[in-house]
Amino acid sequence: MKIPISVLVVIYTASNEVLLLERKDHPGYWQSVTGSLDALDEPLIDAAARELFEETGIDVSALPPNSLQSMNQQIQYEIYPQWRHRYGEGVTENTEHWFKVLLPNRVPVTLSPREHLSYQWQPIDVAAPLCFSPSNRQAMQKLNSD
Repeated sequence: MKIPISVLVVIYTASNEVLLLERKDHPGYWQSVTGSLDALDEPLIDAAARELFEETGIDVSALPPNSLQSMNQQIQYEIYPQWRHRYGEGVTENTEHWFKVLLPNRVPVTLSPREHLSYQWQPIDVAAPLCFSPSNRQAMQKLNSD
């Protein structure tokens, strides 16, 4: 069963382009990197780095120091009914912690074929409305306000 604590990682470049991933289980649903903790004691920053690598092949240890940062934002949201079976009985809400990764430029992306179909780089103002998740849109908009 999944732990109802997750990370959202927005990947963006110095020229304000954002990486979007298309979900395999819902073609047409675009998002940033997301994923749940593997264990209750997994540090959030470690979960963010792990999910980033699993879903894109981007290794934080190969990036400049402090490229992965907390956005100091967490939200609670209702888990979509079609995904509740992944959690324990009666679990309907998830707590999501936001992170960002600043890249100097676009980097090669290696998708997780079990999770994503394709990817695209878009300017933040174009990328945000493409995200199906309201919190993902809000996280991208927060990049513009930081």
